[in-house]
Parts: sequence; structure tokens; C-alpha cells
Amino acid sequence: MPKLKTNKTAAKRFEVTGRGKIRRGNTGMNHLKMKKSASAKRRLSMKSGVTNGEKRVIRKLVPGL
Repeated sequence: MPKLKTNKTAAKRFEVTGRGKIRRGNTGMNHLKMKKSASAKRRLSMKSGVTNGEKRVIRKLVPGL
């Protein structure tokens, strides 16, 4: 049986918590930061969770996750 190939871009974008949940970064923090409030930037800089439907897709892209 062949080796499983990891999608490297997906592997860089997602991380697993100690309890096995998958976390991702939020969009909207790369440019146009001057018009965003400090609280919005703070909220966007935090990691957020992944839904169950997305979790299945991510597990296929990153088998070792």
C-alpha cells in the first residue's frame, strides 16, 4: 500500500490542541489594519475552532493530524 501524502499547505494552517480539537487562524489580518479597531484585531489574532464537517475534510488532507 502506498504512503499517505500530506497536503503541506493544510498542515501549516491547522494545529491540534491537547484534547484533539483542530484550530485554525482567522482571516482578515493581512492588510487594511488601520481601519480595524484594536478589539477587532485582538479578536482576529486568536485561533478559532473548526466545525465537524470541516474536520472530516481536514483529516483527509492531513492524515497525521
